[in-house]
Amino acid sequence: MQEIRLTPISFIVLGLLSWAEKATPYELKRMAASLSDLWSVQHTQLYGEPARLAKAGYLSEQQEATGRRRKTYALTKKGREALAAWLAGPTSAFTELRDPGLLKLYFGADPQTVAAEQAELHRRKLAEYETFVARGSPEEAEGPFLALQAGLAHEREWVRYWEKLEKRKTESR
Repeated sequence: MQEIRLTPISFIVLGLLSWAEKATPYELKRMAASLSDLWSVQHTQLYGEPARLAKAGYLSEQQEATGRRRKTYALTKKGREALAAWLAGPTSAFTELRDPGLLKLYFGADPQTVAAEQAELHRRKLAEYETFVARGSPEEAEGPFLALQAGLAHEREWVRYWEKLEKRKTESR
């Protein structure tokens, strides 16, 4: 087995399989949809990464003998240990901010033009997160709940920021 560098996508696959026990790449793609606000995952990554992890011994792979010959993956002991070690350790990686509105501002777009649309986008996302909280159940897993709380704080701050830029327009007239 070859040693490989584990990436955030590797840990997404390992984490999803820790919850599902076994899954096809298509099932992983469907599960990863719940991460879309947290981490951008290309569908092709969820088809290629399980095979790469299986080659390195982190996953087991079973292929259907007939039909579509789908491959189903499950965590091995090595995969469970790698996920546990990753979860147990701190992270020194800084948040990667990929925001089209900020990118436009950086390159000289009119702040008021960008602000109105961005404020509305973030108000809608905030409302979506607030709906999740309202529908939540007390037995919800702590990890997704904590990530949702961070999402709420993030969106509240973005709404405040973009609305402040938007108000600059009316105050300067």
